[in-house]
Amino acid sequence: MLKKVFISIVVLLAVAYLAVAMTTFNRAPADAVCGGVEFRFDTVGQQDAGFITQEGLKRLLQAHKLYPQGKKMDSIRCRDMEACLEKSPFIRSAECYKTSSGRVCVEVMPRVPVLRVMADNGEQFYLDTTDEIIPGAGYAVHLPVVTGTVTRKTASRLLHDLSLCIQQDAFWADQIEQIHVTPSGELEMAPRVGDHIIFLGKPKNVADKLERLKTFYKKALNKVGWNKYSRISLEFNNQIICTKK
Repeated sequence: MLKKVFISIVVLLAVAYLAVAMTTFNRAPADAVCGGVEFRFDTVGQQDAGFITQEGLKRLLQAHKLYPQGKKMDSIRCRDMEACLEKSPFIRSAECYKTSSGRVCVEVMPRVPVLRVMADNGEQFYLDTTDEIIPGAGYAVHLPVVTGTVTRKTASRLLHDLSLCIQQDAFWADQIEQIHVTPSGELEMAPRVGDHIIFLGKPKNVADKLERLKTFYKKALNKVGWNKYSRISLEFNNQIICTKK
């Protein structure tokens, strides 16, 4: 019995020693200086890093005197760095931490644009994957352009379902060139391939409407030609109404 107790105590002491040793050896000395910064972009499920770059992150931290390189490790406040980065409209979330090698790692999840809005009222902005507004900074990106009667307040409500379809289906991301919002809140689209206007009507059952259109493209337009019709209406359920040129 005593032997078992003794063995248990020895094991516990060994585990405690290893834990302390690992913490001690992995921790940079208190007077150590940050030897570099490593930037990482979390773009899982996304095609790119949006409008933010490593140089942009560096400049943002430098502007707030938070760039860590050359500073003592114990003076670096990772929480302050995270708060600074997350104030940027181009960043969804940020995580900063120190490494045992005397560096600071900055992990960022960027906001990735899906639609570019150029409204009749003069407003210009982007909608990201979560329907959040990204300021219109004039970046040259290959995105569907939204025009017409749309504002920052109405964009998410009017375009949410269509935005999801574009994100989930590469065909529509490539095929839709322009989306026009009418004064009555109905959606029209201009495709990249085919000389016709696609009328969706109210932004309801958008996924179903686009699935019908894709089937129509495959079974009809591939046979009669993509320029046969001037207008294809998907406004009504289970119907496709075409207007010949």
